[in-house]
Amino acid sequence: MSKYEDWEPEEPETKKKLPALVVDPIHGVRPFAGARNPMTRSDTAKRVSMVIATPMTNGVPQVYHFDGEGEYAIALDALRSPELFGLEVQLAPITYYCRKSRKERRHYFDLRLTFHDGYRRAVFARNGASLAKPETLDEIDDIFSCIPKEFADEAVVVNVDDYTRAYRDNLRRIWELLQVDDDEADRIVETAARSTNYWYLSDLIANCDLVEWRAYQAAVRLIGRNVLWTDMHGVIDYPSRVMLNS
Repeated sequence: MSKYEDWEPEEPETKKKLPALVVDPIHGVRPFAGARNPMTRSDTAKRVSMVIATPMTNGVPQVYHFDGEGEYAIALDALRSPELFGLEVQLAPITYYCRKSRKERRHYFDLRLTFHDGYRRAVFARNGASLAKPETLDEIDDIFSCIPKEFADEAVVVNVDDYTRAYRDNLRRIWELLQVDDDEADRIVETAARSTNYWYLSDLIANCDLVEWRAYQAAVRLIGRNVLWTDMHGVIDYPSRVMLNS
């Protein structure tokens, strides 16, 4: 009889960590400009890449990489605002003093939002489990106390758990439809929203002298611009409850 050691399969060698994925040059699109490329392989995190044009890029599309779906959702949420001038991700690190280790460390902020008035907001994004830890709160205090004035006017903490899957999907649809210009449809739906009675999105659409799909797309754009309110944690659809945003 063979000994156990004779037939026991050998453990596979641990694979070396592969380098981050790099997007090849795209004609007419600016390359990724972050200081850190987060596009490494992961069994848990879902990396996201997309092309976005902002006034900061003079309307020229640019490649953006996000460390996860939470950061991606934060960006899409910010891009809804007409006050947003520019978006930056994976910024150059700032140095801060860590009280726990008593050493200087570096932190890469996930995003920085720049508005048309020049105001800059840095975003620290984490999930709820991490934000519930005292050591994370200490880390935030250490980082925020060392942010140079030239880096940002303020820094905010965002719990990415607030962006549920339905919320993220809605933001993606809103972003895609905000790229579609249909001022006539937007005007007709907004007029109906301000002058007719309705409860569901289907009711509002029925009050508009438009083909159904144009009215639906216009309504989603109005939700994106905060003219209309709906529950963003439910998929925006014809049975969705809608009302004017107060």
